[in-house]
This record gives sequence, structure tokens and C-alpha cells, in this order.
Amino acid sequence: MASIEFYELQGCPFCAKVRNRLDELGLEYESHQVPSSHAERTEVEELTGQTEVPVLVDPDHGVEGMNESDDIVEYLNETYA
Repeated sequence: MASIEFYELQGCPFCAKVRNRLDELGLEYESHQVPSSHAERTEVEELTGQTEVPVLVDPDHGVEGMNESDDIVEYLNETYA
């Protein structure tokens, strides 16, 4: 089972950017589709303190809830590329 978890919203271009990089690197991950309503994104809010996506969780490397697509892509490049 994949240890990386990825919280995303369908149609979100920032989420697509991260998903594409995960796929390019051949990483296994568990995708969690979040509700379109920010008020219903309680799981994401518990992780990051906000309701924005994308969010990446990588417990093997101590990442408990990274957001911001550019930061996530940079992290993936530094850690897995």
C-alpha cells in the first residue's frame, strides 16, 4: 500500500500539476477526492489548518500536510527524482 496520500479536487489545475509529477516519477499514492465545498473539507483542514488543495502527506519523510502545488512539486523533485 502506498504511504503517500494526495488530497485533490477534480478539475483543479494545481492538483493536476502535482498529480502529473507524482505519475511522472512513478510514485504510488492514495488519492483522496475532496468535496467542492470548502466547508466540507474537514479532513484537509485538520491536516493543514486550511481548506485549500492540493495537499500531500508523506509519513515516510515526516510530511504531515504540505500544501501549495509549487512547494509539493519541489519536494517531490528533491526527495524522489
